[in-house]
Amino acid sequence: MTQRKRLSTTQSSSQSRRQPGILVAQEEDEDPTFTQPSTSQVHRGLEKLTPAQVDQKTAEVVQYFLVKDQKKIPVRRADLVKHVVKEYRNIYPEIIKRAACTFDKVFGLQLVEIDAKNHMYILINKLETVEAASPITSPTNPKMGLLFVILSVIFMKGGVVRENLIWNTLKRLRVDPGGKHEEFGDVKRVVTDEFVRQRYLEYVRIPHTEPLEHEFRWGQRAEMEVSKAKILEFIGQLHEQDPQSWSQQYREAHSISNSSQASTSSQR
Repeated sequence: MTQRKRLSTTQSSSQSRRQPGILVAQEEDEDPTFTQPSTSQVHRGLEKLTPAQVDQKTAEVVQYFLVKDQKKIPVRRADLVKHVVKEYRNIYPEIIKRAACTFDKVFGLQLVEIDAKNHMYILINKLETVEAASPITSPTNPKMGLLFVILSVIFMKGGVVRENLIWNTLKRLRVDPGGKHEEFGDVKRVVTDEFVRQRYLEYVRIPHTEPLEHEFRWGQRAEMEVSKAKILEFIGQLHEQDPQSWSQQYREAHSISNSSQASTSSQR
């Protein structure tokens, strides 16, 4: 009985550390010293600064995002304020607004807050998301090809799959999740850690399972960047079938695609 309690306590502790996309957010508390400035505070702050100072700080914020985006790691507001904005925190809303405008006009990127509670941001390619295939559908990076396979399996199986199904699928593709791969390195670490931190996947513990089991879902970044319609086209080509053969997935993919396009059109 004592041993069973100890096991339960250990698993409970493990669960608190290994939650889904909440997984990272729970470990990274918001900066308690930062409060979002009011409109009047921003106006007062801007009056004390020259336009050149504000432009320079905006440029630093843009550069910070671009560096982080190379590894597809979401940017936390707390880190942004602490490491870049610093003494300009009283005009933070103005800086983030100008940075978003720069991404839009100069880079064709959209700055998106994917986690309103923990204030986490990512950059997505607006044109590729709406008007063309996601870069993941034609991956030049081998890891993105691996991710595309996993996202395809999850989508075709209804949005949630047990991890064993993913591992078995990869094994059939001669990618051993328990070993080192020449392209991906430690496959299991890439899938359960790297893709999760990048918010492409959620890796969720299934309650009351012994031995411990997890399931995969699409992460917030994948929902914004990856076209489910393109995934269905890919699956159709693979099986030499009309994508409409999978009626449920077809309805989901095209309802999402249409609503996404309408939303983007209204923003323009």
